[in-house]
Amino acid sequence: MKHIKKDKFLIMKKIILSFLFSSATFAQTLYNFSNLNLNYFQWNDQTKEKTGDKDFFYLGYEGGVGWDWSEFYGYINIENPTNSYDDGKKSLRFSAYGDYDINIKNGFKIHFQDFHLHSHDYYVNDFVIGFAYKYSIKNFWIKPFLGLHVTNDSFYNGLNGCMTGWVLNYTFKLFEQSFVLENWNEIEFLRDNEFYEIDNEPIGDGKSYGLNGEVKLWWFFYKDMSAGVRYRYADYKLGNAFYQSGFIYTLRYHF
Repeated sequence: MKHIKKDKFLIMKKIILSFLFSSATFAQTLYNFSNLNLNYFQWNDQTKEKTGDKDFFYLGYEGGVGWDWSEFYGYINIENPTNSYDDGKKSLRFSAYGDYDINIKNGFKIHFQDFHLHSHDYYVNDFVIGFAYKYSIKNFWIKPFLGLHVTNDSFYNGLNGCMTGWVLNYTFKLFEQSFVLENWNEIEFLRDNEFYEIDNEPIGDGKSYGLNGEVKLWWFFYKDMSAGVRYRYADYKLGNAFYQSGFIYTLRYHF
């Protein structure tokens, strides 16, 4: 039954994404941005003790574009680019994320997001389809969303409850320097019991709900360069049934 559900959801997702990106080629472009980034992820000591995770470098590309009727944001990351797949938790991993919104009316949108992660012994694909609302005022905007959540990973395939959350962005100046404060936050709930429990014993994320997010502060210090400090957090998420956190230090080149 799981394989049947997997096939149905994968076919549905491919049809939706193919339609969205082919339609975007006929739209008027209003804005676009992109950057290359170098990052160092430092888990806090408590998280390292519980998970065995280690600090690591990763390279990334990030970009977005807005059309007259929709907008897209996405990134691609390569973790531990100098390591091989055979080096345990330090091994090479690829992750990618895409967020696509279709404007309906007065800030309301049809919302899609798609996340992939691949390593030598694990993969996951989280796909969300639902609705969002974007509210903007001067140098601040926030976009809450709610949708159905489909998980396809090494251990589970199928509809996996719902996801809600938000993305926000606040631009400001301090001492004549430009800064941006950002936050993304995801809350999963009503997960399928088979995803987090076997015979009444917790597995993986360990609960029917989970929290995942990041707070970012960017400093645009020179022309096309920016630096950032990011607080990364997760609870009953990332395959662990406890709170995890760390800091990411980032340097970006914008083009």
